[in-house]
Amino acid sequence: MEYKKNDLVEVEIEDIGHDGEGIGKVEGYTLFVKDAVIGDHVLAGITKTKKNYGYARVEKVLTPSPFRVEPKCRFYRQCGGCQIQAMSYGRQLAFKQDKVRNNLIRIGGYDENFVDFVMEPIVGMEEPWHYRNKAQYPVGCDKNGRLITGFYAGRTHDIIANTDCALGVPENQWILEAVLNYMQENKVAAYDEKTGKGLVRHILIRTGFASGEIMVCLVINGKKLPAEDKLIEKLTTIDLGSPEKKLVSISVSINTRQTNVIMGEKIYTLWGRGYIEDSIRILEVQERETESAAGDIDFKATGDAVTFRISPLSFYQVNPKQTEKLYSLALSYAGLTGEETVWDLYCGIGTISLFLAKKAKQVYGVEIIPQAIQDAKENARINGITNAEFYVGKAEEVLPEKYEKEGIYADVIVVDPPRKGCDEKCLETMLAMRPKRIVYVSCDSATLARDLRILSEGGYEVKRVRCLDQFSQSVHVETVCLLSKKP
Repeated sequence: MEYKKNDLVEVEIEDIGHDGEGIGKVEGYTLFVKDAVIGDHVLAGITKTKKNYGYARVEKVLTPSPFRVEPKCRFYRQCGGCQIQAMSYGRQLAFKQDKVRNNLIRIGGYDENFVDFVMEPIVGMEEPWHYRNKAQYPVGCDKNGRLITGFYAGRTHDIIANTDCALGVPENQWILEAVLNYMQENKVAAYDEKTGKGLVRHILIRTGFASGEIMVCLVINGKKLPAEDKLIEKLTTIDLGSPEKKLVSISVSINTRQTNVIMGEKIYTLWGRGYIEDSIRILEVQERETESAAGDIDFKATGDAVTFRISPLSFYQVNPKQTEKLYSLALSYAGLTGEETVWDLYCGIGTISLFLAKKAKQVYGVEIIPQAIQDAKENARINGITNAEFYVGKAEEVLPEKYEKEGIYADVIVVDPPRKGCDEKCLETMLAMRPKRIVYVSCDSATLARDLRILSEGGYEVKRVRCLDQFSQSVHVETVCLLSKKP
């Protein structure tokens, strides 16, 4: 039978796709069904058809899956942020583990038995809600001209008015409402993407989970905000609900370009400091005899921590509690004794570099963004770390230059690349340097599998792979891998 758009069909959901969509078949025709959970029996409305497969959305759940749960957020089907919120947390973790496993087999070309041998249980979250320390809210108007802020609906730039995201911290709501009140009272217009007119584009809020420090940054389509004193008064008089929480920075980012890029390059401080500080603890990784939802290991605080200075433009992991585990795992995999020279590629503001420097002889960090390197150097200074040096540039250019021209080698290389993975030239230089170990931290298991295959063909063996849930309720997953040089 040939199906077309808007057809309604009953379908059993038998699998989960790469992006968290349910997968089922109707008379042999495969459908990818948005908002369906594995095990559901649903009535689905077809939205798009191809020759051998199509796309659909759930119109009605006829028989719910045993893995289906009541979503915490009423906007979850509209918003693009929480694709798998209707799936039980345990099943989310299994989905993410399977996703990485399948990519290692399908893209990496590894044998199933080998993958099962090297893959360790995923590290889940103790509390998979309210974990984000950063949020960027677009500002606009609804159909009635009322000022709103919230999140874009999936694959659109239509704003869903929601100031109370279940992934963010509670104080975000109070801050957003204060900014909207300031705009209404002082007749400050929201930016309109279609016309390029209006002033306030986005509201950025960052919170230090360890320090309690909060930053608010307004992104504007202009040079200055009107009645700035009124905004300062609104924000500085908010009751943040806890004496441990404190607003320390209000700033403005100027972005007058017609672009999807949120932040502008020029930022001025309106009140307080131009940054917040936060710290990440170094944890000791301990094996556990029995496995639980949090995996088969425990993380014990060592009393050692690294402090970071975070500006509006700084890259900083959005889930600090899981980041402590992620970086501590990477440090554990690196197997440092204090005698090693370590290269940290794609180092950002030095988050992993400074962890490594606590245990290594010397660390070299590389990052393409100049401001990030300035932050990394400052972070090294405020932590009293003198055995870390940082270079601005592409990893695939800086690494060969330092290795070939200056003879700087590596005992261990740590890479934490963007979603596109490592550059081919970067991988070639890593292989030429022949470090004893490579620790690969990945936010995209498809490019991870591709790069691991190249490194394996170049003389390295995958020893350990562990997933970590950094972004619960979404399809994204972090992975840490250890590779050792073959004899």
